[in-house]
Amino acid sequence: MHYDLCLVIRYDFDRPTGAGRQLLRIQPADMAGQQSLLSCDITITPEPSERREFTDFFGTKVLEVVMAPGLTKCEIAMTAKVVRLSLGRELDISPPLDRLVEELEEITQIGATSPHHFLTASPRIAHDPAIAAFALAAVAGAETTRAAIAAVGNALHKYMTFDGDATEVDTPPAEAFKLKRGVCQDFAQIMIAGLRSLGIPAAYVGGFLRTLPPPGKPRLEGADAMHAWVRVWAGAEAGWIDHDPTNAVFADTDHIAVGHGRDYGDVAPVTGALRMDGGQKGSHAVDLIERPAVKRQS
Repeated sequence: MHYDLCLVIRYDFDRPTGAGRQLLRIQPADMAGQQSLLSCDITITPEPSERREFTDFFGTKVLEVVMAPGLTKCEIAMTAKVVRLSLGRELDISPPLDRLVEELEEITQIGATSPHHFLTASPRIAHDPAIAAFALAAVAGAETTRAAIAAVGNALHKYMTFDGDATEVDTPPAEAFKLKRGVCQDFAQIMIAGLRSLGIPAAYVGGFLRTLPPPGKPRLEGADAMHAWVRVWAGAEAGWIDHDPTNAVFADTDHIAVGHGRDYGDVAPVTGALRMDGGQKGSHAVDLIERPAVKRQS
C-alpha cells in the first residue's frame, strides 16, 4: 500500500511564551520487509532557532528544535510518502508460553532490539494485580505465544469501551482498566501490563492508523488519527509481532509505525520544555490517503 501522509499539530498560547526545546517523534519509520519511507518533510512555523535530527536508543527518528521566546502560536506540519507491505497470513511458529521463558534466557545481549527491555515495569506502566489476573484468565487454553497475544488483545477489546473523554494522557493503565474506558493509548498500555505479567516482552508502538468511512459515506479530511498499539516478542523464530487491541487485529497495511519504546513516554509525538505562564490549546489532524503504486517503466 502506497500512502500520502499529512500531519498538522497546532498550539495556541494565552500569553507569549519563553524559549523552549522540543523533541518531535512523528516521522514514519523504515522497517525492513514491512514499511519504507520514501520522503518526509517537516516544517515548523515560526521557524525554530535551532534544529537537528538524531535516532534514539530504540531506533525512533527524532527531530529536536529550539524555539525562540515570544510564541503566541505554533504549527508543526509533516508530509510523507510511505509504503506499507502486507504481512499476509503468517504461520504461527511461536513457542508455547512455558518455552518462551527458556528462549528468553538464551538471549544475553541488551542492545536496542533485546526483549529484556520490555519485560518489567516502566515509568508509565506498573504491575497491577487486577490486570495480571485478567491476562492470566484470557490466555487459558492458548497453545502458543502468538495465540496468547491475540487472546489478551481480543479480551481487552471486549472488556474496554473506546471513550475519548474518559482518560487523560497521564492516566495510569490501572485506572483506565478500572474505568473500563479509554483511548488507544490506554488499550495499548493495559495490554502491555498484562503481557509483561505473563513473562511476555511487550513494547508500546506509536504511529498512524488509516480509517475507512462507513459504506456510502465520503471520507473526511483529518479523520485519520495518531494511534497506538503493541509490539510483542513471540520467541526466537517468530520475533516481534504487532497487535492492535483497540481494534482486535494484528497490525497490517492500515498501520504506519513511527517508533516504539517501553511506554507512551518513549514515543510521545511532542515532548520537551517550554517556558509559559498561561494556558494553551492544542489540536492535531491526520490525513492518510492511499495512492496507486507507481509502475516502473520497462
